[in-house]
Amino acid sequence: MIKVGVFYPHSAGSKFDMKYYLEKHIPMIQQKIGPALKKVTVDQGVAGGTPGATMMYRVICHLSFDSVEAFQTAFGANAPQIMGDLPNYTDIQPIVQISEVKM
Repeated sequence: MIKVGVFYPHSAGSKFDMKYYLEKHIPMIQQKIGPALKKVTVDQGVAGGTPGATMMYRVICHLSFDSVEAFQTAFGANAPQIMGDLPNYTDIQPIVQISEVKM
């Protein structure tokens, strides 16, 4: 099992429309990628790790797949539509990391 982490760094003045993200973008991803997508979670940052610290990431989305190949096959064909939707909900450039789930 792998997770594709999509991290949206927090920066003052950036925009992120959570309502659009949850109600339009994520369902579009689920529809386009289909059964290759095993699970999706969305975390909204609220604070940093110490009292008074600012969050590092405004939003983190994790997409679970059976393998890197399953992700690449499902996402590759739909990348233009998925990435093209970015300006509709944010002006933040996301950071993407693929990780192997160990526990």
